[in-house]
Amino acid sequence: MNGIKGMLLAGAMGLSSAGAVMAQEETIKVGVLHSLSGTMAISETTLKDTVLMMIDEQNKKGGLLGKKLEAVVVDPASDWPLFAEKARELLTVDKVAVTFGCWTSVSRKSVLPVIEELNGLLFYPVQYEGEESSKNVFYTGAAPNQQAIPAVDYYLEELGVQKFALLGTDYVYPRTTNNILESYLISKGIPKEDIFVNYTPFGHSDWSKIVSDVVALGADGKKVGVISTINGDANVGFYKELAAAGVTADKLPVVAFSVGEEELAGLDTTNLVGHLAAWNYFESADTPENAAFIKQWHTFIGDDKRTTNDPMEATYIGFQMWVQAVEKAGTTDVDAVRDAMYGQEVKNLTGGTAKMLPNHHLTKPVLIGEIRADGQFDIISQTEPVAGDAWTDFLPESAVLESDWPGLGCGMYNSETKTCVQLKSNY
Repeated sequence: MNGIKGMLLAGAMGLSSAGAVMAQEETIKVGVLHSLSGTMAISETTLKDTVLMMIDEQNKKGGLLGKKLEAVVVDPASDWPLFAEKARELLTVDKVAVTFGCWTSVSRKSVLPVIEELNGLLFYPVQYEGEESSKNVFYTGAAPNQQAIPAVDYYLEELGVQKFALLGTDYVYPRTTNNILESYLISKGIPKEDIFVNYTPFGHSDWSKIVSDVVALGADGKKVGVISTINGDANVGFYKELAAAGVTADKLPVVAFSVGEEELAGLDTTNLVGHLAAWNYFESADTPENAAFIKQWHTFIGDDKRTTNDPMEATYIGFQMWVQAVEKAGTTDVDAVRDAMYGQEVKNLTGGTAKMLPNHHLTKPVLIGEIRADGQFDIISQTEPVAGDAWTDFLPESAVLESDWPGLGCGMYNSETKTCVQLKSNY
């Protein structure tokens, strides 16, 4: 009797285990590859939470293809090689259908060969230097022609800036962006000697000599403007030094590409008021879509003081497009989803529509915001949606390149040699 009972119990346990495995397999796994510790955690943790919010909302709608979405969160800990290891783990161990992640370009470039080797799918939500188009990455942040170049145009056309200081943190994004901008400025008639370029390490704190050099640029009476790709907490010391030197935004404006609501939250903005930032989204955008997004965020995170920012909107757009592409394809198979992504449209949060292009970049409006005392931005300029350009027209080696995955099957097609070139790492 005991033997029969044991067999029945074992069988029941076996069925239970099988049921548990089956239930586990019934979820669609979504990889979340953002630093939750280390120097980048302050920015990336918010994007992790954004993905979790989107998954929660989708599951409340009934999931996707009749299955619930399951987040698989890993912590690459602001360690660039660890990003690659965690990406491989997500694809080979966790079998995720898609990954949302990375912030810095060096983390993305660390992940890129793994994603391509294993045919994964990465949605990258942060403004970057361009000069890349992988069939396994959808770039939902801004390319240089959707942030950096329009900011320069604003300086030239609206503020009458005649001399430029290009100040950046010393890594691939600022260097490549500033190479593009220097070439662009020269094409606009700005003499090379009127362009000051300087790079500083992460966390740089002594800005006295650099600010003095920038102020000296205007000694001849020409108006000077700063284009800042300074990243992280180095911005605090930079703006303080500007104030200490008596520099005000009306005399010597700074437009930043890496300073948003998240960075301003909790800081003394006294020294920043009137300076500018260029993004594709600001929390202060007055649209019904943005109001609903902010409300959803505050409800999910349980804190009405938590700000929203540009990379959050890019994450939101990318996630919505992925869901739509999966529904269109009827599967999470990467190749099928990729084909379904082209032409996908999602309402952005600033009053327009984002569309996915054949080069894996979006159409995005360009917004110029003026920093307010409360850490928010007054939107003083907004364009119609601009098509993201994977390869800039302002570097000779890139001007001949095209990206057209559905048409040419290539992200780096040389229009002169009529050949598809292999992408090489920029770092």
